[in-house]
Amino acid sequence: MKKLMATIVVVVLTVVIAGAVIWSQMKPLGVTTSKSSSTSLVQDRILELSELATLKYEYSEVIVSRTDRKVPMTDIKFAEAIKLIRYSGYLKAGTDLSKIKLSYDETDDRMSVRVPKSEILDNVAETEKAKVEDVKGSILSDYPSQTIFDEINTNKEKMEKKKISQGFLDEADQATEKLLTSFLNSNGYKDVVIEFY
Repeated sequence: MKKLMATIVVVVLTVVIAGAVIWSQMKPLGVTTSKSSSTSLVQDRILELSELATLKYEYSEVIVSRTDRKVPMTDIKFAEAIKLIRYSGYLKAGTDLSKIKLSYDETDDRMSVRVPKSEILDNVAETEKAKVEDVKGSILSDYPSQTIFDEINTNKEKMEKKKISQGFLDEADQATEKLLTSFLNSNGYKDVVIEFY
């Protein structure tokens, strides 16, 4: 699923970049500038790519949640509730392209780009679509609705840590690097060096 999402993102980025190349080659107003003077214009255009430079991971989760009531001062349970919570959510990772730093070296004909490392931009659990099923319960068992939200919030934090440990932020950096390299190549900068800080 994440390979499919990554492929879709790359295809969309390619179409957008191809459109930008065609538009820039047309030179609608007949204005020509040198590469070094157009660096600030390129930086402004890069800001427009911010949304395209994000990587999204969608997931569905099932949580088994238990609550129980005990006889005071003992370990004897007299009421237990077990709920099955199904929900979906998504993570978005990317970089803040407003903090990008461009520098063009005319002697080497090289564009150097410094980009902040990717971070988690959104971690959303779609609680409005969550489904809760009773697995076990009784009249005496008490299951507060806040417990459902607490379980989902705890689980989504675990999901974020798990995806980060699996290299989700590195994937977002790679997607950003591909996008920026392709975009700058299409704007006439053949030698592009990208560094994450």
